[in-house]
Amino acid sequence: MISPATIQQIQNRIDIIDVVGSFVKLKKRGTNYLGLCPFHNEKTPSFTVSPNKEIYKCFGCGKSGNTISFVMEHEKYSYVEALRWLANRYNIEVEETAQSAEVREQQQLADSLYILNQFAQKYFTHTLFDSEEGQTVGLSYLEERGFSKAILEKFQVGYCKETRQAFVTEALAKQYNRELLLKSGLVSLRNEDLVDNYRGRIIFPVHNTTGKVIGFGARIIRKNDKAPKYINTPENEIYVKSRILYGMYFARQVIDKQDECLLVEGYTDVISLHQAGIENVVASGGTSLTTEQIRLVRKYTNNLTIIYDGDSAGIKAALRGLDMALEEGLHVKLVLIPDKEDPDSYVNKVGADTFRNFVAENKKDFVLFQLEVALKDAGNDSQKKAAAVNQIAETLARINKAEDFTRQQDYIRQCASLLKIEEEGLNNLVNKFIRERVSKLEAKWNPADDNLPATDQEQAVPTTDESLQLLLKDELQERAAVRVLIEYGAMDWEDGRKVAPYMLEELDEEMVSNPDLFRVIQVYRNWVQAGIEPNAKNFFYHEDQTLSAIVVSLLAFPYEISTKWKDKFRMAVAAREEVYLQDIKNTIAYLKLRKIKKMIEENQADLLKEHTADEQVTLLQTHQALKQMERDLLKEYGTVIVR
Repeated sequence: MISPATIQQIQNRIDIIDVVGSFVKLKKRGTNYLGLCPFHNEKTPSFTVSPNKEIYKCFGCGKSGNTISFVMEHEKYSYVEALRWLANRYNIEVEETAQSAEVREQQQLADSLYILNQFAQKYFTHTLFDSEEGQTVGLSYLEERGFSKAILEKFQVGYCKETRQAFVTEALAKQYNRELLLKSGLVSLRNEDLVDNYRGRIIFPVHNTTGKVIGFGARIIRKNDKAPKYINTPENEIYVKSRILYGMYFARQVIDKQDECLLVEGYTDVISLHQAGIENVVASGGTSLTTEQIRLVRKYTNNLTIIYDGDSAGIKAALRGLDMALEEGLHVKLVLIPDKEDPDSYVNKVGADTFRNFVAENKKDFVLFQLEVALKDAGNDSQKKAAAVNQIAETLARINKAEDFTRQQDYIRQCASLLKIEEEGLNNLVNKFIRERVSKLEAKWNPADDNLPATDQEQAVPTTDESLQLLLKDELQERAAVRVLIEYGAMDWEDGRKVAPYMLEELDEEMVSNPDLFRVIQVYRNWVQAGIEPNAKNFFYHEDQTLSAIVVSLLAFPYEISTKWKDKFRMAVAAREEVYLQDIKNTIAYLKLRKIKKMIEENQADLLKEHTADEQVTLLQTHQALKQMERDLLKEYGTVIVR
């Protein structure tokens, strides 16, 4: 883990305008900066960055956070990955907390492989563009395929010479050791000698989502029936094939923005489509999809469109991994390229616009397509048709998320119609497969463990419109009270006290019913008890990103006081120090009045029910006491409008 001292150093150095401004064109507007939101499509800027508060907020889509959370959201990094990215940007050396010797050794090996791969990528790219053999053999081949120099440079494509030890010689001269070279797969051992593994091949570097080269795919150019068409990096500490989608580093932001990921088979498919301006595309490498790859797609979108060859092999490849995609909640469509073409050749043949239109018009629902293929294969064979029924029922049973229930039922209706069977029968069969899966999961659980997670159905509590409105009204006052605590807590109150102790006395569990807001108060209270004087930045850069997001949403405000009041209209504008006491008093008054009003409403509702005489008297006395409390508050703070 990254040491607290390093995290603190990163927080002290980062500049939110510098970081956000490298991704978003910002224009100064008063004390803040404004730009088009990078998280949703908009024509009118609503994305605001506050350098003073060190937060951003989009008042269009609601996204908000600090510099670290912006990098996490925009680049889809984890918290640690975002910290490392920022440390690299500001040339901060990352210190690690104490690690075991084994973990430290693995980390060092991974770092060494990254460095070696970066060296290899630069070597191969230089060989392609700047050596005679690279230009006459590698570059001429790629140009014949229609690839421009710009797109090859973007994807850092390279070439390895035919010479047995051209790369090995260069690597050993740069002091890279033999064991590391062998582990990387860049070289192989022949008669106790190291030789280049990718001789005479086009080299496609494979990047992780942070842009580091983690491996290579090497395509043969010469016709050699014995040699494999592609050689890929063997699995090692940084290259795990099941977790990789080629091109994701270049496509991730466009996938996020367009809310759709196109999946193809090969490296050249990805590069050709990018060259044509279709950039939300990645490749699986021709293997069946894994759960890790599906989850990688889901980080950016829930919509996956698979574009494969229209031959039988392409269809079978496309169908693999379907059940896992459904289980992960992805909406999957399939497009089959006609005339024995692949995406690479087809986009070059018809052009970008025609390709886009073809994909849009020929998307097939994956579930229904699977059934159509199975029925076509079954023909009049009743046994094969029965197998198709079972297969589709098992597939539909994988749609197990509560929010997808309606989608599952719609599939059952459509599939029953295609199969020409009773809808109820198919529904029962789907439920049977669900029960079997649940039973298998239960068998894996420890019966003694009572801390099992509640189901979505158990957690979902219906709320009436009236009570929902009441809750929202209460929450507005609760949010205002927590905002006041964070914003003014360190400032002076009455009787020589600070604001924080007064506010913490007022804000107990009865006054703040929202659990997330009450957690903010508890964290603030713990800091105070530990002798820390908390401020907004403590929350903005809290390691709990949920907590940070709550506080950012409390303090982000879409408006600021125009300088025209002072400069043009010559009107004095009250300073924050002049109004904070009244702001605190009014906020607490609003909150108390909301709670009292709610208690009055509940008491009045109770009065309408049947009670004994004594109970009726108690309820009436309660009503009078609550009304008196309301009058006292109004008298103490002046006329207050209960919102």
